[in-house]
Amino acid sequence: MDSTTLVNSLVLLMAGLLLVGVLTTKFSSRFGMPALVLFIIVGMLITRFVYFDNVLITQIVGILALIVILFEGGMQTKFDDIKPVIKPALSLATVGVLLTTFIVGVCAKYILGVSWVEGFLFGAIVGSTDAAAVFSVLGGKNIKKRLTSTLEAESGSNDPMAVFLTVSLIEYDQHPEAEIFQMILSFFWEMGIGLVMGLLIGRLAVYVINKINFDSSGLYPVMALGFAILAYSATSVIHGSGLLAVYVTAIVMGNSDLAYGRSIMHFNQGFGWMMQIVMFVLLGLLVFPSELPGIVGEGLLLSLILMLIARPVGVFLSTLGMKYSFREKLLISWAGLRGAVPIVLATYPMLAEMEHGRLFFNVVFFVVLTSAIIQGATISPFAGKLGLAGEIKPSNPSLLELTALGKAKSEINHVDVNETMAIAGKEISELDLPEDILFTAIIRHEQIIAPRGNTRIESGDTVYVLSPKAKRKQVKAILTSPALPVVHLNEVKQKPEEATNIIPPKEPDDPPEKET
Repeated sequence: MDSTTLVNSLVLLMAGLLLVGVLTTKFSSRFGMPALVLFIIVGMLITRFVYFDNVLITQIVGILALIVILFEGGMQTKFDDIKPVIKPALSLATVGVLLTTFIVGVCAKYILGVSWVEGFLFGAIVGSTDAAAVFSVLGGKNIKKRLTSTLEAESGSNDPMAVFLTVSLIEYDQHPEAEIFQMILSFFWEMGIGLVMGLLIGRLAVYVINKINFDSSGLYPVMALGFAILAYSATSVIHGSGLLAVYVTAIVMGNSDLAYGRSIMHFNQGFGWMMQIVMFVLLGLLVFPSELPGIVGEGLLLSLILMLIARPVGVFLSTLGMKYSFREKLLISWAGLRGAVPIVLATYPMLAEMEHGRLFFNVVFFVVLTSAIIQGATISPFAGKLGLAGEIKPSNPSLLELTALGKAKSEINHVDVNETMAIAGKEISELDLPEDILFTAIIRHEQIIAPRGNTRIESGDTVYVLSPKAKRKQVKAILTSPALPVVHLNEVKQKPEEATNIIPPKEPDDPPEKET
């Protein structure tokens, strides 16, 4: 086979993998399990025709995929949603992961017959949860917002903890003379640098994207992804937590007034799916099915210990004193699916040429697979049994961002109107709008209304406004300014000059003068 034929065959294989991977997402929703399970199965089936054992390439692709997945999740995370659950989420991401690592590590030491350090290493590898797997299973279920926000924040912030523990334990195994106190200091350094770098690069990305004017609007999503990769690489170079930096960068960008923000999110969603497909298919290729039967018993036992003992203990102890009911803690425990991160971390011992590196990879693979199948297929029914899932929410209609306006230096902004805004209840003609600002559409009760001058804006509407980029702050001020309170004189207890928008009581009409 010549080089041209080989290249064409590989390109054809890649096309087939992408198409099969996309089609499997349709079947995964029917079976109620994460799509990653089917991606891995596709990769395992391909091993019958293609031999692949390059761990380094798998790890590089896996890290790039994790960057994209974390960046996508962070961009869609609203700070107002996670602010009330930051404390429990951080506790789950640190104390919860440590407890899980300890319990699974002790069991792995005796079940797998390895050393204490290797046992805890295995526990660290499977210690973090996977947000993409959790939410792909929950789908449109109306789970309590506080619970979904907790799971989302935990999944985005517990990956750095698992990575730190894995790398530190591998280093300790190879260099037993390393000091524990130095590792603890290293942990605080990595987390602190990751947080600071994420904030700085996130703000830099918002400033650059809003100021720069490309000829093609398709370059903005590429630049945003470039900043995500920069956050990981620059932070990792100075020995900080690159994954934490990516997640914080994404949260800063997603909660800022970002040009072409909707296009960036749509690009991230599509690219994230592609990276997941490629990553899990490669991981499936790295698994040799003939090696799995020998570890079925150990893998199933450790998987059950993780699901039924380690994860619940970690959740219940790390959320002590926090306002979560027993049922809510049960759901958080059961929703701790394992996915991309554990399998990627399982490649670290193999690259370090540890004695039980291959054993760890196979057992981790089995744990992830069984966790996704068993928990993934039962999360939604379990949430319903606990009374924590309502009816499926109808999807809200939305309009696509008009990205073709890049050369015109214009953009379309939208705002959800509520009763506290000054524009609620007013006609468009009554608003003090500059001439170059135009209402383009109003979404009301899932219907699109063409706005006119006499169209009255109501609470609950979503209004779309076409305006120049330079007037973004002015437009935002007009659309979101609060309504002034209406106060009657007989309700005012302060000095008259302190009252605002006072409406005096109506005086009786003067009696008509008598004719002389």
